[in-house]
Amino acid sequence: MEKLTNKEEEIMRILWKLKKAFVKEILPEIKDQKLHYNTVSTIVRKLEEKDFVGHEAFGKTHRYFPLISKEEYRDKYMDLATSRFFDNSFKNVVSFFAKEEKISARELREILEIIEKKK
Repeated sequence: MEKLTNKEEEIMRILWKLKKAFVKEILPEIKDQKLHYNTVSTIVRKLEEKDFVGHEAFGKTHRYFPLISKEEYRDKYMDLATSRFFDNSFKNVVSFFAKEEKISARELREILEIIEKKK
């Protein structure tokens, strides 16, 4: 599974939220309101070519839906990022967030509690 572009990810987040949508229903959800209908349609078709999205035909228009769940994409992307940037070490991932002050000691204790409960 390949990494999506920022716009592709944004459209996937919209489709995960809406479950099924026509391009005209995706447009108002996009943060960058300057995108034209045809641009969004092209991005959705690229997502379909990459097997992230499927469609149902209604005459000349299509209603799109995700073929991959948000969790499935997240898991694959996190595995890829962990492999590429953190030497396959989740310890290195957590250390990175701690050093960058993106995770608090309280959150780390909560993570430890989750780990301890699974043992």
